[in-house]
Amino acid sequence: MSVTGALADPRVRLGAGTTALLVTAMAAHRNRVGPDEAAAFRAINDLPGWLYPPAWAVMQLGALGAAPATAGAAWLAGDRELAGRLLAGGTGAWALSKVAKRLVQRPRPAALLPGTRRHGREAAGLGYLSGHAGVAVALGAAALPRLGPAGRALILGAIPVVGLARIYVGAHLPLDVAGGAALGLAIDAAMTMLSARHRQAGEATAAGQSGRLSGEDEQRSEHQGPAG
Repeated sequence: MSVTGALADPRVRLGAGTTALLVTAMAAHRNRVGPDEAAAFRAINDLPGWLYPPAWAVMQLGALGAAPATAGAAWLAGDRELAGRLLAGGTGAWALSKVAKRLVQRPRPAALLPGTRRHGREAAGLGYLSGHAGVAVALGAAALPRLGPAGRALILGAIPVVGLARIYVGAHLPLDVAGGAALGLAIDAAMTMLSARHRQAGEATAAGQSGRLSGEDEQRSEHQGPAG
């Protein structure tokens, strides 16, 4: 089975996302930055300042407001199931990112790496994990199956840029972004599994009601006897 085929299974995505979340959280909990992570951060954070306006625009795809905005668009398009998943998944990723921040307690890059460049407004609070990356992945993963080839290509290109933009502005280190992406993947997988169970329960209820109605019709026919 290919990697793409394996990731189509929400159980695989949930396991992969949860594992990556735990691994990155354990690494980030040390409150230090390894040489490889520092080098990756510098390479992105030191990019020229003129990139900030487009980076800021792309970052909004991972903001909390992106959840109701995309859910509203899906609702207007007539896809109420997707609208619910976008709203729940996006807001869930944002809320759980706050919980992870308090548990891991990793500072922002400027507190760990001297010479960190800040582009735009300084980010407040803790670093691990990136809520923007979590929201972007949760929203993108939910919408991906509903999109055509062009839409999928756009989403698959935009999601990584959200995380890279958070590193560029000096708000997050690479492990923070990886942890956020893992959280978003796990949340979408859990939402997919819950949605499938809810759909199966609804179908079973409908089938039971149909069978009961058919049985009642047969009983009425037997009581009425043959026509004529």
